[in-house]
Amino acid sequence: MCVRITLPISNISITILITQTSFNVGSTTPYDRSVVSSFPSITFLHLPPISLPLDASPSPHHEALVFRLIRLNNPLVHHSLLSLSLSSSILSIVYDMLCHPALDIAAQLNIPSYCFFPSPAACLATFLYFPTLHRINPTPFKDLQDTLLDLPGLPPLPAYAMPLPVLDRNDEAYNGTLHFSEALTKPDGILINTYKALEPRALRAILDGSCVPDAPTPPVYCVGPLIAMEKGEGGRECLQWLGTQPSTSVVFLCFGSMGLFSAAQLREIAVGLEMSEQRFLWVVRSPPSEDPTKRFQRPPEPDLEALLPDGFLERTKGRELVVKSWAPQMAVLSHDSVGGFVTHCGWNSVLEALTAGVPMLAWPLYAEQWLNRVALVEELALAMPIDGVEKGWVVAEEVEKRMRGLMESEEGKALRERTAEMRDKAMAALGKGGSSRTSLAVLTRLWKRG
Repeated sequence: MCVRITLPISNISITILITQTSFNVGSTTPYDRSVVSSFPSITFLHLPPISLPLDASPSPHHEALVFRLIRLNNPLVHHSLLSLSLSSSILSIVYDMLCHPALDIAAQLNIPSYCFFPSPAACLATFLYFPTLHRINPTPFKDLQDTLLDLPGLPPLPAYAMPLPVLDRNDEAYNGTLHFSEALTKPDGILINTYKALEPRALRAILDGSCVPDAPTPPVYCVGPLIAMEKGEGGRECLQWLGTQPSTSVVFLCFGSMGLFSAAQLREIAVGLEMSEQRFLWVVRSPPSEDPTKRFQRPPEPDLEALLPDGFLERTKGRELVVKSWAPQMAVLSHDSVGGFVTHCGWNSVLEALTAGVPMLAWPLYAEQWLNRVALVEELALAMPIDGVEKGWVVAEEVEKRMRGLMESEEGKALRERTAEMRDKAMAALGKGGSSRTSLAVLTRLWKRG
């Protein structure tokens, strides 16, 4: 994304450069359209597609492909910025945290650069400290298992909870993550999608320099929670069904655009949900392909009758709704009937739950989500853990236990109260005079001054 001036000079317009991928990273099309229709000052510029063979990478991680794609896109980004500069002054480049090669372009064109970090402060603290951890700890994290790591601003972190792409030092994604972490000290500032009241300890560690002991840390601007309502096909069915359910009685299960389970795990979840006797709305996606050449591609629509236990939908009829592939997540979480959320701990989903005041069960699947779970459960007390995730298999009895605990226990009640408190603080951060709104105002003034 780049920020540029339009006439009159007091206004700022935003052009967002979109990299096109041939692999599954989830669709932003509905969101893009809603932004364009609501904010004429924001435009999207889709870069030309680049051929990237999906079977060329031995790494099992999306991040390895992303790092390759971003490097290949740098000439296209450079050309686009030069074209934009012919019609208006570019005040700043704001790049997604993984798009750090854009720093080279910013330096060449003498344009201030800011990193947008969409994950929590706990994750930013970890990545800032990662180059130091890389130097002092030569053992791969995957071989350390339950060994506790001491990271600034975080509770003791089991080695297996480090972001998935860095567990193996020999993986392509590890080196890409190391380079991206080293680049975090180079922009003029970091915009982070959190708010001060949510993660005070991690933010203190970042701001006092504990995470980067041998270099200055860029200024950090908390601008969250940044969330958006989505519209799309299938939403009406979900909301109509929720309208027939009692207040705060439904548990919503959704695991992100890339959260996939094996057929066996899907059946085990279904058995646990049935045993729990709780009301639930469950978004089911097809299992990942067993064909290694298709592991990064979007899965087909699920066959619910084939995937779920015989008679499951009939036996749970009236207290469940199972939908295929997608649901309007923010609209669902904001509905009065929803009282719990089983989440993969993707940070956007976490912030949406907090903003809606919905307590969570933490079931991480990929990327930095295990780290997010540690922060949510151990540091922030905003979620219950689901045991077995770290071993790759969750039994039906654990699903039943956690569903009941979230909706019926005193611990679940305390979690709901804590989440409501964080919801109020999120609204205060975004309100007039709030910390996040103030940070955005400071940035705007910086950009206008050039």
